[in-house]
Amino acid sequence: MYLTQTIRENARKNPDGLATIMGERRRTWTEFNDRVARLAAGLSSCGVAKGDRVAILALNSDRYFEYYFACWWLGAVVMPMNLRWSASENAYALNDSGTEVLIIDDKFLPMAGAILAEAGGVKVKIHLGDGPAPDGYQSYEALIAASEAIDDAGAGGEDLAGIFYTGGTTGFPKGVMLPHRGLWSSGVALAGMLKLRAGAVYLHAAPMFHIADGAYSMGTTVSGGTHAFIPAFTPAGTIDAIDAYKVTDVLLVPTMARMVLDDPGFDAARLASLESVVYGASPMPEGTIRKGLKLLANVRWAQAYGQTETSPVITMCGPEWHNFDADNQGRLRAAGQAVLCNEAKIAAEDGRELPRGEVGEVWARGANTMLGYWNKPEATAQAMVDGWVRTGDAGWMDKDGFIFIADRLKDMVITGGENVYSAEVENAISKLAGVAEVAVVGIPSEKWGEAVHAIIVPAPGAELSERQVIDHCRDLIAHYKCPASVEMRSEPLPLSGAGKVLKRDLRAPFWEGRERQVS
Repeated sequence: MYLTQTIRENARKNPDGLATIMGERRRTWTEFNDRVARLAAGLSSCGVAKGDRVAILALNSDRYFEYYFACWWLGAVVMPMNLRWSASENAYALNDSGTEVLIIDDKFLPMAGAILAEAGGVKVKIHLGDGPAPDGYQSYEALIAASEAIDDAGAGGEDLAGIFYTGGTTGFPKGVMLPHRGLWSSGVALAGMLKLRAGAVYLHAAPMFHIADGAYSMGTTVSGGTHAFIPAFTPAGTIDAIDAYKVTDVLLVPTMARMVLDDPGFDAARLASLESVVYGASPMPEGTIRKGLKLLANVRWAQAYGQTETSPVITMCGPEWHNFDADNQGRLRAAGQAVLCNEAKIAAEDGRELPRGEVGEVWARGANTMLGYWNKPEATAQAMVDGWVRTGDAGWMDKDGFIFIADRLKDMVITGGENVYSAEVENAISKLAGVAEVAVVGIPSEKWGEAVHAIIVPAPGAELSERQVIDHCRDLIAHYKCPASVEMRSEPLPLSGAGKVLKRDLRAPFWEGRERQVS
């Protein structure tokens, strides 16, 4: 289970096959392997050795994809950096990981000075761009051109492949240590369950620093498929790329999927090549998935659930469950069953597996699990118990092993002694016509301790009232779960770099000045 075997096998079996597409630039698997081996040699000439961390701060590109495999070819450790972070947060990750090499593109060069002012340990800076390298930087392309290919170091198995920092939504970021076998197993699981094939064209629309893109990328590579890239997600850019590159597969977080379906330029005919859409990172509102199934009726939709600590896939709800038939038993709303690489259970605090239907914490274990958190043994001990990863997600399991996610545990609202899971309320509100975005949080209430508060971004031209939203919810869910208050906003909800709604930011103003953030 070593990651570079995938690209070497692709070059052997399909040497002239298309490996990457970036605009007008196209490279075969033979060319890709050669560039990877020479980039690995270039990094070695910069002092990078097995186990050393190499960071990257860049938009999506074919070069970003080369970076991953060049590091693994050398036995080094990738450290992709979050595009949405501040200079201080990025400096924290560099300092915490002890990274000495930073690869950065033109988009983030203006931030480099502020980052490096706080990250004094960075000794080598490499410019990932087409133009001349700035003073003090080496050129990525020049480094490849000046280097002779070297042999694969053969890192694999339990060797550390990457440190992926969590989004920082709670406390200081933690560096999740993923081994080769973790990334390999998630890729193989996706390849098998999604039936990926050599003729597939996967579009990197989600940010490449995120492990979800990494898993789908590995599944595509295992299958010998082609990788197409856009620098960053936009609805129009995604539609254009699918049309131009004849993309067959794409990974979208629910927010992205909604934006594509709602885009004024949406035309199902331009997406005719599309065969599969996988979504994850947060629950898909029912209103959005209904629209997707209607507008893209020939596309296989699937939900993948997991987290960085599991490389990241835990469960999948496949295309066969993406319908609203009566015999579906509501499984479209499920996160799915455990994928090939792991097992999952619903556990009590002590790890005891709970009866089917009872809400508890989702635990997972298998070949896809992390080694632990970088330099955080106490946090590792809390998150990993006897090989199980504690996800921090509340959920329940039906009789056939389908897991239904109730919410992140921290997103649970306790009102009048009753537990309300915000995902359920958000799902109900999403069915109301005119709702573009919605997030539900708990806010202080003198009477109930906490009250359910809905924050809604109406669709353009839609007019919604608080009473309309509450009455709509009362037709769908128990009254105590309905919002006690509703706030309309004109600006999009704040998102993390991985496309998740930053509920901490939404809650903060309501809890300002209080010692505790819950009641």
